[in-house]
Amino acid sequence: MFTGLVEGIGRITALQPMADGLRLSATAPFDLAEVKLGDSIAVSGPCLTVVALTPSGFTVEVSPETLQRTTLASKAVGARVNLERALRLGDRLGGHIVSGHIDCVGEVVRLRQGPRHWQLTVRLPSPWSRYVIEKGSIALDGVSLTVNSVHGDEFTVNIIPHTAGQTTLTDLRVGDRLNVETDIIGKYVEKLLQTSQGPTPDRITPDLLARHGFL
Repeated sequence: MFTGLVEGIGRITALQPMADGLRLSATAPFDLAEVKLGDSIAVSGPCLTVVALTPSGFTVEVSPETLQRTTLASKAVGARVNLERALRLGDRLGGHIVSGHIDCVGEVVRLRQGPRHWQLTVRLPSPWSRYVIEKGSIALDGVSLTVNSVHGDEFTVNIIPHTAGQTTLTDLRVGDRLNVETDIIGKYVEKLLQTSQGPTPDRITPDLLARHGFL
């Protein structure tokens, strides 16, 4: 699990295609002494497993599913990426609950730069836009942001100066694609509602509680 509060920006140093995926190496802006093989690092959103370490960087393996679902397949050596290590039990949850499991790729359709803030408008594939609500949370390239407004398949977020300085979001231009993870709560609620309204209802009722010994 992650918070969507990016720890810093790394840079891709190597990309090695494999028969069933990709090995990606990157520099890290944080102390790697606390990172060990098997740890999870979010690389511009996707949660990836560390398979090798050097004093200044790390290597992860990207599965075919992740390559299909994210923008990692289009990255080149030298590209900047947002990095966040996994949340530790007891840490403050300053952003929101981010799993690092990307739902889809969105497209930047508008950019507006004000005196201090950036405003970013993103279009999602229609099946995913139902999970985005005004003032809800969303992760874009691994960055936790608050949704300002929603219009059909498009939504708008603001990027404050601190976030702009700590992430790659201000590298984006109209037409660029980015990794999107919608709020996990909405997806679970939808699934539970579908189950409760199916041909064999699974609602919690007094009868159900009595049959299982709770009453």
